[in-house]
Amino acid sequence: MESPPARISAPTQAEFHAAVDASAGRWLAVSVRMTRDQALAEDCVQEALVAAWSKREQFRGGAQLTTWIHRIVVNTALQALRKRGRYAFEPLDRDTTDAAPRPDDVCSLDQFGAELGRAMEQLSELERVCFVLRHLEQWSLKEIAAQLDVGTGTIKQALFRALKKLRASLREEQTDHD
Repeated sequence: MESPPARISAPTQAEFHAAVDASAGRWLAVSVRMTRDQALAEDCVQEALVAAWSKREQFRGGAQLTTWIHRIVVNTALQALRKRGRYAFEPLDRDTTDAAPRPDDVCSLDQFGAELGRAMEQLSELERVCFVLRHLEQWSLKEIAAQLDVGTGTIKQALFRALKKLRASLREEQTDHD
């Protein structure tokens, strides 16, 4: 089976608007998760959409238009975080174990989402960005390392610390509900 031919022309205004209508909420959500700031996240999405529109001639159709714009949104959020300062590690202030909460212990998906959101507030910026890109956006370790301009070892360490903190925080949330 042949792959579809590479796109020769830029997306039309209608195609661009359809992509925005289909995915704007998802783009805002990832930006909010990365920046932890609603206003900044909205600015990032807006800036990314302006950039995507102005660079639409560069879109070659190797991926869906929504995926291409999504990547621009993530990059814009990362740039905004860089402007605030380099990623810093925060010390792990308590000892934790690796026991994760069991899925049957979580009352509902909405409750878990709220608990995860509160738990993610305790992560350093680097840990949060790495967690979002790896576990929510499904980026590879190499992609994250290249985007953040750090080694994969740093990414692995940040992910390990993020998961450890999240497990501890979610375990505390669960204990508080029991």
